[in-house]
Amino acid sequence: MSEAMSVLKIHLSNFRNIEDKLFEFSQKTTVIVGPNASGKTNILESLFLLSTGKSFRARIEEEMINYDEEVARAKGLFKDGVGKGESTIKLEAVLTRGEIGVGTAKPEKVARKRMLVNGVSKRLIDFAGNFRMVLFGPWDLELVTESPSIRRRFLDTVLSQVDREYRRAALSYEKGLRQRNKLLFRMREEGLPRSQLLFWDRLIIKNGNYISQKREELIGFINNKPSLNEQDFTVEYDKSAISEARLEQYKDEEVAAATTLVGPHRDDFCFKVKNPDNKRARELARYGSRGEQRMGVLWLKLAELAFIKSETGEKPTLLLDDIFSELDPDHRKVVMKASKGQQTIITTANPHFVEKLEKVEKIRLNG
Repeated sequence: MSEAMSVLKIHLSNFRNIEDKLFEFSQKTTVIVGPNASGKTNILESLFLLSTGKSFRARIEEEMINYDEEVARAKGLFKDGVGKGESTIKLEAVLTRGEIGVGTAKPEKVARKRMLVNGVSKRLIDFAGNFRMVLFGPWDLELVTESPSIRRRFLDTVLSQVDREYRRAALSYEKGLRQRNKLLFRMREEGLPRSQLLFWDRLIIKNGNYISQKREELIGFINNKPSLNEQDFTVEYDKSAISEARLEQYKDEEVAAATTLVGPHRDDFCFKVKNPDNKRARELARYGSRGEQRMGVLWLKLAELAFIKSETGEKPTLLLDDIFSELDPDHRKVVMKASKGQQTIITTANPHFVEKLEKVEKIRLNG
């Protein structure tokens, strides 16, 4: 197992409530301590942005820019542990509202997001995956209980970090889907001929099948991970297969709905749990306790950590956002043990939860 890329420091400017600040991190464990609304999660969001090129919580990316400012920046210096010797790499994200005021002149139109590697602009497909991380926060309970789009986003975030071809296929599929849905709308409203779909059908079938295959492989890996506390968790993949036959099968319904009805954008998965005294597995969302749901998500996150290590030969950075208040003492121990295997950055409002961690760097934020 080679040393993974790890974060040395980040400089944030006008990033949410952080106006201008430098944060330095231990190569082992860093604990960010501060009251609620002091900016702890914002730091982890900036690291997620420098890993994936996206936010894990902003509905629109403009929300990451300080309310009174036009531009936000997140710059990170990372240690690349791959190969002989020690080198560093700079990753940067520049966010705007689409235009910047220039003196008294008319505002100048600019890109809403620029991603740079060592000062050179990169497309998202080439930026994402340089720095790999696993993020675990209280909102991850939504993976069990909320809408399928949250679970699909989880699959995409994991696979996009380890597979450039998956990133390409996902972007191409999204573009093809948008174009195809526009044509379906025009077929319904204007009577456009079905032959107009042929190119886009081929595009989404090709890319959709790659996405489905990789999602199946990931879910197979997850299901091979051991149980937690004698609770045998599994995830069951509800795949929406895409093919010429399936598109043909739903052709009339698609025109009526003006939307594509099959394909990985309709995928889902559900959590199941089986205790030693159960004869069959229960669906966690409907029949699991809150505690069991937390354990299911913890099991999934440990599997995500192992999957990225397995696929890349490198250990991702683990980001833990205020999760210890959500876990009982036994499961805190499970997380503490997992936190020692790689660079880990923990946020908490209560330093009591992490007082037993040794050799820890601390960052203190004020409210």
